[in-house]
Amino acid sequence: MAMLGNAALAMWWDMAPAMRQDFEDWHAHEHFPERLGIPGFRRASRWSCAEGGEAVFVLYELEDFSVLSSPGYAARLNAPTPWSTRMMPHHRHMVRSQCRVLGSEGAVTARQALTVRLSPEPGQEAVLRDALGNLGRELRQRRGLVGLHLIRHEAPPLAPTEEQRMRGLADRFADWVLIACGYDAQAVRALAQAELCADALQALGAQEGAVHQRFALAYSATPGDVR
Repeated sequence: MAMLGNAALAMWWDMAPAMRQDFEDWHAHEHFPERLGIPGFRRASRWSCAEGGEAVFVLYELEDFSVLSSPGYAARLNAPTPWSTRMMPHHRHMVRSQCRVLGSEGAVTARQALTVRLSPEPGQEAVLRDALGNLGRELRQRRGLVGLHLIRHEAPPLAPTEEQRMRGLADRFADWVLIACGYDAQAVRALAQAELCADALQALGAQEGAVHQRFALAYSATPGDVR
């Protein structure tokens, strides 16, 4: 399995341009080291909107699903630093999915990523999962691409946290998440218009309403990078 563990935390939000520099400094020099110091956090990556908009995508790869309700993680979520307290209200339109890894083919960190937030049609979960697994094995070898990863949201046994309260307890979540990674922007863009477009996903067993976004890698780190 290419992802570093069998669980993940995937998040999307908008960050206003006026806050962008402060956010990036905080995220790289305080927040990533803090999160990667929690047992079970194995890699963190932050991505910026490929079209230059306000969107941010962050992916944490986790050793296992229990990390999402662990004492170490809960302690950080309920004791934000002063810098975190200043930044949290600026995380607008937060979508936060706490996930199990359903399938992972190829590499995770590359120059470009396409995220697709989707849900299976009732009764089509296994069909869709198998179809996307087969697609991932083909795409990881395609020119310009390096991997395809499927994760599924599942709420862990953890009460609402102080960080969530600072965001107004308004976080949403994505049900299933596809992450396609590549080194060529055109190859990644083409996926959203072909194999991973809305019509193609529905033919594989997905519901209408999939949300597609493209991102460029801004920063990635593992625990050893920030010690």
